[in-house]
Amino acid sequence: MDNGYRDGAFFVRAFTKIVHNLYKQEEEVEIKKKKLDVKVACLQMDVKIGDIAGNIKKSVHMINEAADNGAKLIVMPEMANSGYNFDNRQEAIDLAENINDSESVKAWSKTARDRNIYIVSGITEIDGSDLYNTAVLIGPEGLIGKYRKLHLWEDEFLWFEPGNLGLPVFHTPIGKIGIIICYDMWFPETYRILAAQGADIVCVPTNWVTIDSLPDNMKNFGPVLAMAAAHSNGIYIAAADRVGIEREMAFPGRSLIVRTAGIPIAGPADDTEQIIYGDCNFAKVRAHGTTKYNSTKKDRRLDVYDEFLGYDPSNFR
Repeated sequence: MDNGYRDGAFFVRAFTKIVHNLYKQEEEVEIKKKKLDVKVACLQMDVKIGDIAGNIKKSVHMINEAADNGAKLIVMPEMANSGYNFDNRQEAIDLAENINDSESVKAWSKTARDRNIYIVSGITEIDGSDLYNTAVLIGPEGLIGKYRKLHLWEDEFLWFEPGNLGLPVFHTPIGKIGIIICYDMWFPETYRILAAQGADIVCVPTNWVTIDSLPDNMKNFGPVLAMAAAHSNGIYIAAADRVGIEREMAFPGRSLIVRTAGIPIAGPADDTEQIIYGDCNFAKVRAHGTTKYNSTKKDRRLDVYDEFLGYDPSNFR
């Protein structure tokens, strides 16, 4: 190898390093200049089955407490209005609410307007004769949108229809918000599709159940899946579980908020009613890099696989 080649290769490496460092410095300055700081809260509630009025009252009280502590985005558990473990389909119908005339949505909308906050909560929805395991996104302006659970779990197949609204990402003044529900987490495609659409955070209302065969300090696989998904997609994840025992079904809590590196910034919580908080900077999502040279967004091989894994958002508009 001649000296000219070696000198040229050295120059290219040195120049590349200088450009990379300058780019990195500019990127860090931009993150500081354009911060998208949002305090996120997960409400870990003991939801009482059949007591919609009581669940609304408790949720509004906890929402106000979270807002008092500076939370701008508040996530509640799956089916936080009604409870979860129905005896039969008729009970599910009796406890379901039409989103357009829901006492729960009205109460949460008033609170969001009064406190200038955003709320994601699970709700048992009825639409015509069909039931859905749904989550609503509510802001100061009222209902922004909803998501219906795609992947039903166990007895949910007896009551609910599978979700038919796709995997939307909602653009709000505080950031781009994606939503999935509980068992959806077990399908990594859900996170990937939301991240590919630009989600800053994925909110996960959930009703994880206790798995007796796991160690006491674990209780459920949900937190592990949330950490893995945040790490591999470079997004924030806020999962709000419930607690308590409902008709012999135990809920372990374990709510958590995970940053882009996959490390919890709050939780996993224990099995008591509580609120957890995490300070999130969504600008970091948009400039996320795994290492000095790698990014799980930029390194995707779109020549090998489809960017959206076959998902077409236009099918659900």
